[in-house]
Amino acid sequence: MKKICCVVLALLPLTAFAYPIDVEKHLNGLSIDYTAYDTDADIGSIQVNNYGGTDAACTVVFRNGPEAPRTRKIEVAAGKFKNATAKFNRNIIKLRITLTCQPK
Repeated sequence: MKKICCVVLALLPLTAFAYPIDVEKHLNGLSIDYTAYDTDADIGSIQVNNYGGTDAACTVVFRNGPEAPRTRKIEVAAGKFKNATAKFNRNIIKLRITLTCQPK
C-alpha cells in the first residue's frame, strides 16, 4: 500500500499545470463573451463568443512575464465563436490576456 501511495504522490505534480489567467476586456458595446483556458503548461487559449447581431474584429494579446507578448487578430461573425491560442517558450506562471473588440 505504501508503494502505491508513493507512486501516486510522485505523479501528481506531472499532471497539474493549471495557472491563473487574468483577462482585461475592452468590448466597446458589443455582446461578446469569452472563456479562457490553460491548454498546456506553455500554451494559453481563449474562446471568443459573439452573441450580438454585428460582426466583430478582435485583437487578443497574450502576456507571460518577461517574454514578448503574442498578438492574435480574429474576426468573429455575429452568432459565432472563434478561438485564439498562443504558445510560449517557457512554462506559464500567470497569463494575462487583453481582449479588444471593435464593430466591423
